[in-house]
Amino acid sequence: MDLNSPLFDRIRIKPSCDEPRDAKGPACEHPSCKAEGQYRAPKGRDNEGQYWRFCLEHVREYNASYNYFAGMSDNAVAAYQKDAIIGHRPTWAMGVNSSAKAGSADAAPETREWAYSDPLGILRGEDFTQGRQRRAQAEPKQPRYTGAVRRALDVLGLDETAEKAAIKAQYKALVKQFHPDANGGDRSFEERLRDIIKAHDILKTAGLC
Repeated sequence: MDLNSPLFDRIRIKPSCDEPRDAKGPACEHPSCKAEGQYRAPKGRDNEGQYWRFCLEHVREYNASYNYFAGMSDNAVAAYQKDAIIGHRPTWAMGVNSSAKAGSADAAPETREWAYSDPLGILRGEDFTQGRQRRAQAEPKQPRYTGAVRRALDVLGLDETAEKAAIKAQYKALVKQFHPDANGGDRSFEERLRDIIKAHDILKTAGLC
């Protein structure tokens, strides 16, 4: 066996529980007590996270007389207990824009509606019929035409927003422009004129003129 092997350098021996320990814990912080302070006791309000170290006898004595609310009025104690229900976290009234008020020192308190989507009007107390009527009033109806009607409007050089008066006026102007009588008997525009008349018939059938 090679006793100089580096494997022996990694061996650690656990100390025996019977061996006395050199390091001792903190001493009891009670005046004139030299016992070991094995037990923690909170220092009180405004010193959260800080503790005294006491022995068993003195930690019992301290806990028996400990009062976190010592020096506080009844109203202060009631307010503290009320805030404790929500973990002492700040709260605001519903709908209050606290972030906007914090950004402006002289901003007046105001409320605003939350930005939410309520298409059925349920959160506003509306029933389904009221919500549908409200949406119908708020959203203007867009004309929906068939493909044939849209092509007919395109032949006349119009779009889907054209009204009856505009369609009639445009039809008369195009017939006058492409009619052979208006072109000295030239019949080269007859195909174009037939398309215009056909488009007018389609629009008339659809009730647009």
